[in-house]
Amino acid sequence: MANEKIILGIDPGTTIMGFGLIKVVGKKMEFIQMNELLLQKYSDPYTKLKLIFERTIELIDTYHPDEIAIEAPFFGKNVQSMLKLGRAQGVAMAAGLSRQIPITEYLPKKIKMAVTGNGNASKEQVAKMLQSVLGLKTLPKNLDSTDGLAAAVCHFYNQGRIDVVGKSYSGWDAFVKQNEKRVKK
Repeated sequence: MANEKIILGIDPGTTIMGFGLIKVVGKKMEFIQMNELLLQKYSDPYTKLKLIFERTIELIDTYHPDEIAIEAPFFGKNVQSMLKLGRAQGVAMAAGLSRQIPITEYLPKKIKMAVTGNGNASKEQVAKMLQSVLGLKTLPKNLDSTDGLAAAVCHFYNQGRIDVVGKSYSGWDAFVKQNEKRVKK
């Protein structure tokens, strides 16, 4: 078989978590699936985090991705929103790390730039470009799933380009080694 791998892209969120999967065969991408985990109906923040973790594990156990690309939280004015988003991202990362899957974070601007060539592209522009590049027949109503898919596509485009990749972790050991100041002894 040609050099083959599966990339899981995640757009973390506590209202909607978007995700997409692509298969890379040689230098070509193939669309596998995209969807979203709807969390609006849950009021308890811990239930939401548990569901994000469980869904991520379920995706890993079903599709066996070789790598995970995740959208990094962007810095906004609302500290509470950032905290919630960071927790959602952390839980998804923990799921991947628990299965020893390498994770790479990408800033939203980096993902938009990789997919559309414009770091300030709208969600709609990103979705349309993904539709074109991957030959998607239709686009979802919510664009959180295309944002997750965009993270996977961004990772594909940035393969082997150490200078453009965000932070990567291959497991808990690597995370601890790269974040020694955060470890309480």
